[in-house]
Amino acid sequence: MNPTARQQRANGPSEGTSVDGPPETVSAPKNTAQALARCEPATVLNDISTTVRSRVRAAARGSGAGAGGRRRGAGVDVGPRARRRRDLDRRSRGASSVTPPPVTMHTQRVIPALGQQVRVDVRHGTGVPLVICNGIGASLEVLDPLVEQLNPDTPVVRFDVPGTGGSPNSPLPYGFPYLAAVLGRLLTKLGFAGRQVDILGLSWGGALAQQFTFQNPRRCRRLILVSTGMGIGMVPAKPTVLAKMATPRRFVDHEYAASVASELYGGNAGTNATEVKALFARQSLSGSRVGYVHQLLAGSVWTSAVLLPLIRQRTLIIAGTNDPIIPVANAHIMARLLPHATLHLHDGGHINLVTNAGTLAPLIETFRQ
Repeated sequence: MNPTARQQRANGPSEGTSVDGPPETVSAPKNTAQALARCEPATVLNDISTTVRSRVRAAARGSGAGAGGRRRGAGVDVGPRARRRRDLDRRSRGASSVTPPPVTMHTQRVIPALGQQVRVDVRHGTGVPLVICNGIGASLEVLDPLVEQLNPDTPVVRFDVPGTGGSPNSPLPYGFPYLAAVLGRLLTKLGFAGRQVDILGLSWGGALAQQFTFQNPRRCRRLILVSTGMGIGMVPAKPTVLAKMATPRRFVDHEYAASVASELYGGNAGTNATEVKALFARQSLSGSRVGYVHQLLAGSVWTSAVLLPLIRQRTLIIAGTNDPIIPVANAHIMARLLPHATLHLHDGGHINLVTNAGTLAPLIETFRQ
C-alpha cells in the first residue's frame, strides 16, 4: 500500500468520497438541498430518518466525526443487511418492539349441556384440575376467597347450577344423577375429556360431588367433601334452621343474611356478620326462586348411603364442630362408610371454607398432592 493510500485509510474518507462496502452502501450527495428538492416527500422522510438512525448508531459505537470514524458525507447503510444488524442490536439491548400478549387467567362463558345453559368460570393453570360444586343458592363468585388462596397454578372450574347466578332456570326439575351427567358434559366441552379431575363439594354441592364420583369412577381422582352429608338418612339440622334454609331470602337481602348468620352458619359468623354480608354481596346475579326450589327438590329425594362404600377414591372430609346446618355427626358417619376417607374437624361453622379459606386451602392442596 503506497503512503498516500495509507494516510487516507488512517484519516478516513474525505468529503463526498464513498466507502467500500456491500452493494447496498450508497454515498450521500454533495448538495443535499438540491437532492431533497428532486425527491418525493415520502422519499425525503425515509432518507432523513435513515441518516439520523445511522448517525445515532455511529455515535453509540464511538465512531462519529472523531478519529477513526466516518466523517460527514460518508456512506450510509440502508440495505436489508444493515436493517437486520439493527434489529439484532435492538434485541440484544432488550429493545424489541414486539410486546408479548397478555395472559388470560380466567375464562367465563355460558355453555349448553344436555338441555341446560350453564355459566362456567375456568381459571387456567397446570396439573390436575379442581372442580368445585357450590352450596345451595350460591353463585360461583361466593367461592372467590377460596380460589384466591389455592395454588395459583391449579386449574379451577366453577359453575352456576341452573337457576343460580348466571345460569337460566332448568325447564324441568332435576335430580343429582342428571346434574352429574351435565357436569360431565361441561368438562368434556371444556377440553377435560381425557383428563382426571379432583372434585370438591361444599354443602349441597357435596351431594353432587358424591354423585359425580360414583358415576365417573375413572374420571375422578380425589374427592373432597366440605360441610356436607349423605341426604336421606343423615342427622338433620334443627327445625328452626331448616325453616330458614327453605327460603332464598338471605341471597337477596344481605342485611337479613347478616342477622341470621350466627344461628344459620355457626362458628364465628355471628361476630363477623359484616363479612358474611360482604360474602353474599359478591354475587353479581342472584338466583331465582324456581332455581332454588329445584335445588331443594333434588336434595329431598337423594341419598348416598348405599353409594359411599362403592367410592374407591381417596376422600377428604372437612367438617366444623359448630355447624348448625350439617351436624358434625354426619362427618363421622360418612368417614366410616367411605373406604379411603380422611376426616378433618375444625372448631368453625358451615361456611369456614370461604370465611377462613387461608387455613383450609393449604389443607386441601396438601391432600391433592
